[in-house]
Amino acid sequence: MPDLITRLRHITREQKQFGLNPALRVLIEARVSQLNACVYCLHLHFREALRQGESQCRLDSLTVWHESPFFDAREKAALAWAEALTLLPDTRAEESVFAALKFHFSDLEIVELSLAISLANFWNRMASGFRREPEFETTSKANGLACKSTAESPPKPTLTT
Repeated sequence: MPDLITRLRHITREQKQFGLNPALRVLIEARVSQLNACVYCLHLHFREALRQGESQCRLDSLTVWHESPFFDAREKAALAWAEALTLLPDTRAEESVFAALKFHFSDLEIVELSLAISLANFWNRMASGFRREPEFETTSKANGLACKSTAESPPKPTLTT
């Protein structure tokens, strides 16, 4: 059995070498971990995202990505797909979610994204099932990155008297 886990870890590392943007991949993995309530994996993915330069503000907004101005349409399509596949019995991976995905991603990117989502779900279940707990650092540094909206600002209302 340990040999099988080693091979699965190798597959996971290998899929990270595909063309999928690493920042998007880690956001997807973090969102899947949130949905599965896997604290070990969530901590791991948040740490990785911060190391890659992701802002704490965007990570803090990940649970409300639907309403957040901090994620662009492409990221939202990927996050919707991550939720659809993770919550498959409830969502049935609706056609509208897939259509939005097809608008922003090539067929190959959709396969890579789906594989990343599937592997994140697998590792969440393994970590949660075996009661893995995150290792917290004793000191932390703020990453110092400001969170910026990707949406255009709405026009300011004009007051007339």
